[in-house]
Amino acid sequence: MSEYKEAPAGPAARENAAPDAGAPHDLEPGTEAQQLQAELEKVRAEAAENLDRFLRARAEAENMRKRAELDVVATRKFAIERFASEIIAVRDSLELARMVELPKDSNPAVQKMHEGLDLTLKLLDGIFQKFGLTLIDPAGQKFDPERHQAISMVDSAEVPPGHVVNVVQKGFLLNDRLLRPAMVVVARAAAEPAKPAGSA
Repeated sequence: MSEYKEAPAGPAARENAAPDAGAPHDLEPGTEAQQLQAELEKVRAEAAENLDRFLRARAEAENMRKRAELDVVATRKFAIERFASEIIAVRDSLELARMVELPKDSNPAVQKMHEGLDLTLKLLDGIFQKFGLTLIDPAGQKFDPERHQAISMVDSAEVPPGHVVNVVQKGFLLNDRLLRPAMVVVARAAAEPAKPAGSA
């Protein structure tokens, strides 16, 4: 009985053989490139989104820092607002006392007191200037509704219409912010005299 031996398979036989079920399937070069391209695009999109978030967060932080700086500046500029509102009433009283006319033969002590009022007002105005308090004394100026409060209107031939005839109470600014408006009397156009009856 002759012994049968299987002849080794040639190259053609190996090409036609069924693939091994347990071997891993290699991706085609075109498919692998497409997957890598898709992953790259996804990573790029995520990177762009993260960069956008970072830039927005940085801009918001910068805006918050600027707002905080402005708040600090405003606090420094207007921290004395309540105190200033009270102290200007003291200046009003001093000025009213200073406006009292003294007779020439008045007591020397009273004259000294009058001079002391002048010095006190001058000192107070220097302090006001140092802390940003500005006096509003608009006598003869055009009426400004932003800084003046009209309490009445009068006919006037000397002062142009819409201008301040008299200042009843001076106003104040605190670093360009209105602290108290000036109370004023405003001129209106003088009424024309009535024509006699029968005149042309």
